[in-house]
Amino acid sequence: MITMIAAAAENKALGKDNQLIWHLPNDFKRFKSLTTGHHIIMGRKTFESFPKPLPNRTHVIITRQSDYQAEGCIVVDSIEKAIEKCPENEESFIIGGGEIYRLAMPYSDKIELTVVHHVFDADAFFPEINPDDWQLTHTDFQTKDEKHLYDYSFETYVRKQKTPQ
Repeated sequence: MITMIAAAAENKALGKDNQLIWHLPNDFKRFKSLTTGHHIIMGRKTFESFPKPLPNRTHVIITRQSDYQAEGCIVVDSIEKAIEKCPENEESFIIGGGEIYRLAMPYSDKIELTVVHHVFDADAFFPEINPDDWQLTHTDFQTKDEKHLYDYSFETYVRKQKTPQ
């Protein structure tokens, strides 16, 4: 199963200048609990935004740079090849950035989205979720507090089954 996991603002903003725009500790905890022990697929810029590889996860990096190397990581040049490197009977996660989410949308079975209830200036965006293709199956609203400057919601979408014509 391929799951996209992201945090995006109400205007679909993901980040600016290869950085997150907000700090939501509970979102980080959720990301860690869902992705630990799994393959995570990301673009090169997303990988390079980390201070070091994320522990207890297999990193699959997509890049057009044919000589790119990252110690202990799998490097490929397409979303299709990235998915092929993941175990078939396990959940694998697409973790960004914006272009990788767009490329992965047709291959994904589930979306775990944190919606930050604010609008931000950004240069990377999450693709539109087409309601003809996706069903919202769970939502959990969280109120801002001393550690979270914005209200946010955890949302889970699953791909709708295609009905025969």
